[in-house]
Amino acid sequence: MIELIPAIDIIDGKCVRLSQGDYNSKKIYNESPLEVAKEFEANGIRRLHVVDLDGAASHHVVNYRVLEQIAVRTSLVIDFGGGVKSDEDLIIAFENGAQMVTGGSIAVKNPELFAGWIAGYGSEKIILGADVKDRKIAVNGWKDGSDCELFPFLNEYVAKGIKKVICTDISCDGMLEGPSLALYQEILQHHPELYLIASGGVSSIGDIEALCEAGVPAVIFGKALYEGRITLKELRRYL
Repeated sequence: MIELIPAIDIIDGKCVRLSQGDYNSKKIYNESPLEVAKEFEANGIRRLHVVDLDGAASHHVVNYRVLEQIAVRTSLVIDFGGGVKSDEDLIIAFENGAQMVTGGSIAVKNPELFAGWIAGYGSEKIILGADVKDRKIAVNGWKDGSDCELFPFLNEYVAKGIKKVICTDISCDGMLEGPSLALYQEILQHHPELYLIASGGVSSIGDIEALCEAGVPAVIFGKALYEGRITLKELRRYL
């Protein structure tokens, strides 16, 4: 059964969503991320993906107080990403309630540091963020591209012990046009041992069913839920 992981993206302490990572497309869905998280929990959700978009843009963790509120006032298992660029940022995330931390830009720009986190904290606590545009890894809150190709990037970190990967196809994210199913199937063909977390493009319960049938272990989604295209009631059969 596929693991369901709703996303809460934060700007200025509020729950927002972007389209294709464009900060100018910001739409505020709720002033209180905590209230959103509590509603998820009340409906049987156990996992949460929290993204500090201010942190991603400013290269250090910003919205750690929001993380702390959710961690203290719910029992959700939280993975946190966005702006985790240093040992200090990593410690801030863990001390404020994250059970797992996702590193994307840092894995491209400072692979030695990120590999040290995998070795020091273990593959259960460190998730690799592979945010992809045209098969290349994007960094800095998706505002910048890189020359880093997806599959060599994955190969490198699998060799270093990574077990969990969040892969977001940026062209799909927030567009409600369906996930990159073929890309995820290709990744699993190359790395069937990975706990692959699909992210971006989920528009309906049918998309989640298709990912489940394709053998994708987990899925992150947000906008479809906030826009009412998927209801929490529909998700209960997967919980």
